[in-house]
Amino acid sequence: MNCFVHADIDAFYASVEQLDCPEYRGKPVIVGGLPTDRRCVVSTASYEARRFGVHSAMPIAQAVKLCPQGIYLRGNMRRYQEKSAEIMALFADFSPCVQQLSIDEAFIDITGMEGLFGPPQTIAEKIKKRVSGESGLTVSIGVSSNKYLAKIASGMSKPDGLFIIPPGGEEDFMRALPVERIWGAGSKTQEIFKKHGLKTGDDIYRLSPAVLNSLFGKAFGLFLYRAVRGEGAAVFDGEKSSRSISTEQTFPFDLYDDFALETCLLDLCETLMWRLLDSQWQSRTISIKIRYSDFTTESARESSPNYITTLNELYDRVLRLFRKKRQHSGAGRPLRLLGVGLLNLENRGARQDELFNDRTDKERRLEKAILDINKKFPDAALRRGRLVLHEV
Repeated sequence: MNCFVHADIDAFYASVEQLDCPEYRGKPVIVGGLPTDRRCVVSTASYEARRFGVHSAMPIAQAVKLCPQGIYLRGNMRRYQEKSAEIMALFADFSPCVQQLSIDEAFIDITGMEGLFGPPQTIAEKIKKRVSGESGLTVSIGVSSNKYLAKIASGMSKPDGLFIIPPGGEEDFMRALPVERIWGAGSKTQEIFKKHGLKTGDDIYRLSPAVLNSLFGKAFGLFLYRAVRGEGAAVFDGEKSSRSISTEQTFPFDLYDDFALETCLLDLCETLMWRLLDSQWQSRTISIKIRYSDFTTESARESSPNYITTLNELYDRVLRLFRKKRQHSGAGRPLRLLGVGLLNLENRGARQDELFNDRTDKERRLEKAILDINKKFPDAALRRGRLVLHEV
């Protein structure tokens, strides 16, 4: 039988700040912006800050009202990426199949690894011990026969938790689960649950597919029908080309604001561009992934005759594609996830189309210099600002 671990680094950005600055430990740390920053949102709040009601995707201004004594930081993405890579490498010691979902979470396929590391609980405990001992951070782990349930299980006893759904117990677990814990059911869905008196997975289990479709739509109705029966969800099983790189961000709460969404796209593009610059690959093809609050997922890709050489080029193309897609089919719809990818990677060699103008050449050299400085001095945290990038 298949066996998957979902490992989620606890309050990742805030925990890294508390690790690097001992004076922050035990205090409410909010990463995302300073109290004076306009239109910023919380990226991560430490568990001390969450006691005041501060949570991810909350406007910084609202967080300040709830927790005026908090420590507010803009964050250090280079440092977070460094710690993420360190922990992902530890995960890879336990399985050749590690699927990184975002900077702070991953699935680890431990099917058949019992002979090397012991039963699933022992493997999970070893992973937690390695991460804590070598990185100084903690992870919460869920274990199940499919990825979807492992994802839910990892959130059952945070922080520093371990929750195992035994083989054969998948359906019982989901039927007893409060609807608030059904992953993928956002605020709009929760309103429907409340309106119709649906409190647990068992209440949903008793509804026919036709009723579920009428209440939630065909796509999400089918998802719920399968989920409450303990079945896996296809959202985590998409195939990825071995010649592609991607990154994505799942929002804890539905996002409507275009400025916040486009700022998220910039962060994703920056992460992707640094990975490209630090590799031996080049690409002409971009992709975007959009998941809406009703769990429907769309993707789009676009190729160009020229290779992507700067963050400005990448963000320009991603932003155009996103706006086109959103205008066509997603205007006003709340989003749960955004992703950006580079496809059809080729070995970096002598380029025939590298007749850069002065501005592009300066941008390439600037971004390469930023990368080199951040690799040599991780605390520098240099990054491009949205306002200095060319606006579409």
